[in-house]
Amino acid sequence: MANVIGTFSMRDNAERALHELKKKGFGDEKVSIVAKGDRGQAAGRGEGGMTMSRGEGMPTETVSGGAIGGTAGVLAGLGALAIPGIGPIVAIGPIAAGLTGAVAGGLVGSLVDLGIPEDRSKFYEGKVKEGKVLAVTKANDDQVNEVKDIYSKFGASDIEIH
Repeated sequence: MANVIGTFSMRDNAERALHELKKKGFGDEKVSIVAKGDRGQAAGRGEGGMTMSRGEGMPTETVSGGAIGGTAGVLAGLGALAIPGIGPIVAIGPIAAGLTGAVAGGLVGSLVDLGIPEDRSKFYEGKVKEGKVLAVTKANDDQVNEVKDIYSKFGASDIEIH
């Protein structure tokens, strides 16, 4: 299994990519998204940040833990976690579970746990600090190009495979 990782400038584009991945058969256990949040306030909105509002049809149980659910407002209504050096963030997918116990290691530690090298994990943590939305998808070797294409289709940058 490889991790395909990339950043999105806009939350909506990340969510569209996530929806497309789900249509292609990537389950909740394969896709993670992390974004800077501000406990219900706009976070870096002028720079492609997120507005943390509740999406329609998003019961709380579908957004807790690793569950992704729904097609719109995936990150809406999530409680923010305070990560040292970043501040409040929201996360879904496998990375969310790692972050809940990652006070010391923060986002870098969680990415390293997923198999992302430490230097690249620090790079991606910096992107989240800037207000980018980070996506990580676990893919088999024959799925890597499909994930990269979906990321690209929805405007991802900094796409890498680890």
